[in-house]
Amino acid sequence: MYAPPSGDQAGPPRRPAPWRRRPQSLQARPRPGQGFREHLRLGRKGLAIGIDIGGTKVAGGVVDAEGRILSETRRSTPGSDPRAVERVIVDVVEELSAGHRIWSVGIGAAGWMDLDGGTVLFSPHLAWRNEPLRANLQRLLRRPVLLTNDADAAAWAEWRFGAGQGEDRLVCITLGTGIGGAMVMDGRVERGRFGVAGEFGHQIIMPGGHRCECGNRGCWEQYASGNALGREARILARANSPVAQDLLAAVDGNAEQITGAIVTDLALAGDAACRELLDEVGGWLGMGLANLAAALDPGLFVIGGGLCSAGDLLLEPARKAFARNLTGRGFRPAAGIELAALGPNAGLIGAADLSRVSSRMRS
Repeated sequence: MYAPPSGDQAGPPRRPAPWRRRPQSLQARPRPGQGFREHLRLGRKGLAIGIDIGGTKVAGGVVDAEGRILSETRRSTPGSDPRAVERVIVDVVEELSAGHRIWSVGIGAAGWMDLDGGTVLFSPHLAWRNEPLRANLQRLLRRPVLLTNDADAAAWAEWRFGAGQGEDRLVCITLGTGIGGAMVMDGRVERGRFGVAGEFGHQIIMPGGHRCECGNRGCWEQYASGNALGREARILARANSPVAQDLLAAVDGNAEQITGAIVTDLALAGDAACRELLDEVGGWLGMGLANLAAALDPGLFVIGGGLCSAGDLLLEPARKAFARNLTGRGFRPAAGIELAALGPNAGLIGAADLSRVSSRMRS
């Protein structure tokens, strides 16, 4: 995994909050981290391809140094055969390379990578178990290849080009089926000692609560995810509550067909019960963010994923719960909470940019 030298981040000039402003005497001193800034400057030369591998699709794009996608393509993920997935990646890269001079390739995939970024230790969607994916792809593609976790790639993209620009300590949260997460701290993706940091969705927020797929009970993602929203709506509908009639009508009376996306659409259309359900999920989201703030003290939380189509119907209750549960509230600065800016393309944009920067450093 790419880890540039420690020090200040690169990117647009920061506008620090009042408590972060340094005394004038310190502002004139040389700033650390200039080496990293220089590497990012070098990384602006050339184009890179980013690949985002999911359980059902492989998305790829040619990305320039400003985070713009110049061309893109998609393929279906070919089951769980590692060799078949590699062939699809090669096909995508060859298609996207036509007409472009490509410097490097970045691969973002769900799963745990080793700290060197060469091996997929485990992927929940694919049959990758201790798979030496980077070496395999570099042999096939004859180009520099970077391998990273998809959430890390998305966080990097938001820090470089999206909602997190200019923030020294950024935590990204992805709300979908579960909760994913990643951190960019002082200009580097923070992966922890063993490379598996960011599993925020599995902090236990309700001891003895709902059973989670990970095997524990009461994990955060069982209360603040798209799955959690759908589950609570189905419970309401099964009870045949009068406030759930619009929900039931949307699925022809079959409560088992209710999903978080359906609840979100109805809430945006003004349904009171669905707005109440989103308010509850937003409250759990804010409580979990307060826990993370106590541990990590970021300057900004960027919230992405499919559930964020609810916008302020989700974020406003989250912000209120965050303020209510924040340790030291009223006596400390509080992190901001904002929606991600790059949407579903953040993963491939971040993977491409990381590969460009890291390959320049190795050259």
